[in-house]
Amino acid sequence: MEILLVGVIIFFVLIYNKKISTKSFLGDNKRLFDTLKEKDYEFLLRAKYGDRIVDVDSLFNKRIRNGMLTIVVVLFVFISNLSFINIIIAIVLGFVVFKSDYSNLKSFYKKHLNEIDSLLPYYLKSLEVLIQHYTVPVALARSIDDAPEVFKPGLREMIAKIEAGDSSINPYMEFAQMYPVRDSMRMMRLLYRLGLGEQEKKHEQLNAFARTVSSLQNKAREQKYKARLERMEKKTMAMLVCTGGGTMLLLLVSIFMLMGDSTG
Repeated sequence: MEILLVGVIIFFVLIYNKKISTKSFLGDNKRLFDTLKEKDYEFLLRAKYGDRIVDVDSLFNKRIRNGMLTIVVVLFVFISNLSFINIIIAIVLGFVVFKSDYSNLKSFYKKHLNEIDSLLPYYLKSLEVLIQHYTVPVALARSIDDAPEVFKPGLREMIAKIEAGDSSINPYMEFAQMYPVRDSMRMMRLLYRLGLGEQEKKHEQLNAFARTVSSLQNKAREQKYKARLERMEKKTMAMLVCTGGGTMLLLLVSIFMLMGDSTG
């Protein structure tokens, strides 16, 4: 145990003095650590931070370092009573720390699904205008700059697959799966069919697409007004409860004061 303790201390001293580089260690074992990277990790980062994320690998390596550091610290705590169970606890805690950033990103994304739900109809409306002048793939590519920040990662991925030669519905469905909000699947199917349609049928299909988008916009507005009304109702109820409670408290105080004066 004493040898292990000395080894841990030496290890930290070497890291502190930069004799051992954690960066090179992570780089040398990149393939191994990449097996731990979640498939949607980069997407969730882009969804939260947009184009401000410049180095996904460095953020992932930071998660790895935090997890490994947690394991070492927990083992150091249990150094006087090291057992198989304590080693398992250290590994589990390290894995929890490693997963915590991913869980926070996932939680953020789920909380913002309602916002994404309200943004989708307005993005599709701007896309509808572009489709009147360009083919669907070109319109999608031209829509990126003005699209809401949250849609840009999914759009880039979808367009890259289409430009790589994937003419199936899969890129559209994968985009809908990234943003699993109301009617996203149906709208992507309509968009795909619109891209396949013959030129003489494009006007008719575009009208159908426009009607669906307008319907979605109306639903989004209704949902927005409903949410605003619910917030106002909650605030009103809170004010009524506070006012009623304050009034009752004043009445009780007045009654006790009167009772005190009468007994005096």
